[in-house]
Amino acid sequence: MTTEDQDQRQDRPAPLVAVASADAVLRHPEAGEHLLTDLEHQRAARFRKESGRLDFTAGHILVRLCAARLLGVPAAALTLAQQCPDCGRADHGKPFLPDRPDVHVSLSHTQGVVAAAAGYEPVGVDVELAARGGTLQGVAERVLTPAELALVVAAPEPDRAFLRLWVRKESLIKIGRAGMDSLAEVDLSALPLDVPADGPLRSRYLDLHLLDWTDPEHGAAVAAVSTAEPQVVELTAGG
Repeated sequence: MTTEDQDQRQDRPAPLVAVASADAVLRHPEAGEHLLTDLEHQRAARFRKESGRLDFTAGHILVRLCAARLLGVPAAALTLAQQCPDCGRADHGKPFLPDRPDVHVSLSHTQGVVAAAAGYEPVGVDVELAARGGTLQGVAERVLTPAELALVVAAPEPDRAFLRLWVRKESLIKIGRAGMDSLAEVDLSALPLDVPADGPLRSRYLDLHLLDWTDPEHGAAVAAVSTAEPQVVELTAGG
């Protein structure tokens, strides 16, 4: 990287990350299903449950709101697309802004909670509910290193410990630093697992900035990762 490239990178705003309930996003003044493309409308209509359709819609709106805040433009000015790097189809895969290839975006949604991120540097975000049916440890041995598995087993709440590692690894997948078949080779055991209730936890993994927090309203675990330090922003109706 040249000195000029470093100066330009320093002048760029930090990646923005937001998490909110689907309902709060859909109440945002700029929100509306008119923001979605025809393909997004088709994908939303495939959900059997209305709650799933609303989560999908809210996630795709929130990522637009994040990118709009980053760029200083209306959310309606942005078009969101996706493309799978494996099959090339446009109905799933990594999200991007066709008209702004210089901006990276990421989104995630679970039961009633959505998260999104936008930045001039690669950025990934993931959100999962801590309270869900079944155990999350059923896949632990397939996606954790031995050191990580030992941490989970020794934790007072193993499922929550696993969930924290899982959202971190999912966010790494979203910026291309890991794959589903190589998660057990990515060792995050040196990072703290205890995330304070009053704010995000910031840590480093190699050249990456990690941001972890637990959304107090929903009990959801959230992780964001980028080559630049992410900033949490409020993008719901009151923000």
